[in-house]
Amino acid sequence: MEYTQLGRTGLKVSRIVLGTMNFGPQTDEADSHAIMDTALDAGVNFFDTANVYGWGENKGRTEEIIGSWLARGGGRREKVVLATKVFGNMGPDGADWPNHDRLSAVNIRRAVDASLQRLQTDHIDLYQFHHVDRTTPWDEIWQAIDVLVQQGKILYAGSSNHAGWHIAQANEAARRRGSYGLVSEQCLYNLAERRAEMEVVPAAEAYGLGVIPWSPLHGGLLGGVIRKEREGGGARAASGRSAEALANTKVREQVQAYEDLLDKHGLEPGEVALAWLLTRPGVTGPIVGPRTGEQLSSALRAVELKLTEELLTELDGIFPGPGPSPEAFAW
Repeated sequence: MEYTQLGRTGLKVSRIVLGTMNFGPQTDEADSHAIMDTALDAGVNFFDTANVYGWGENKGRTEEIIGSWLARGGGRREKVVLATKVFGNMGPDGADWPNHDRLSAVNIRRAVDASLQRLQTDHIDLYQFHHVDRTTPWDEIWQAIDVLVQQGKILYAGSSNHAGWHIAQANEAARRRGSYGLVSEQCLYNLAERRAEMEVVPAAEAYGLGVIPWSPLHGGLLGGVIRKEREGGGARAASGRSAEALANTKVREQVQAYEDLLDKHGLEPGEVALAWLLTRPGVTGPIVGPRTGEQLSSALRAVELKLTEELLTELDGIFPGPGPSPEAFAW
């Protein structure tokens, strides 16, 4: 496994991030534990979750599964960099009660304590704002975070799904307070969806944030989806984000060209999509959310895959980026 520092911090994390969103809804506790064991044995030390994972009436279930795994001991907690998120409503009895969502000081305090209890740990390494809160001022957010850092309940703060100007606004507010600010941004970023390159990635680099791409295969679109259709994958092969994208003729042509190119080189589409992200400036590591052990093994192989400059150029030809801002939209 390769490691890198998370943004401007001294924290070393694996270049593959284990996403846990499927733990509970699609992968039972025993299989989830087995996947975490395999990931840790392979050197993956960066685990990502969120308080709402489990969804619906089972919100919090994913954190509970991780907590029961950590509680098995064996140095698990000491080896893992644990990241979770706050924003979604976690009201009692599954109801959307006021002050049980977003980033008010009262909800941040309540949500941290609840996550710590579910995760069966005394601290969270990276506490991430799952979405932008347009109603809570950054001074309030940072005041709450500073208290939690002083209490030892969290070590670092990160953002998710924030625009470039939100990152700037957040870290300028932190600077005025003498706070450390955001150290990471978790955003939608992959070969087929490169808009983050316009402003989010440059802002993250300028402020020393590590970029953590989610949906690196764009919902399966970059995982050989047309090949799976041809081999009889049917609806299972193309669903959700990928099915919606493939309905667009231009996108289907791009994906076909992508799969044809990789067939020519004898490479697996999903592994190349992950390896491509590892070549991008500012990227710490993509989040992979395996439902099975084989899916995790495929992701691990991507870390060792080195893409040639020729192949990178060909990939840019199929999925061109938007270019830098403001030139991308102004010239």
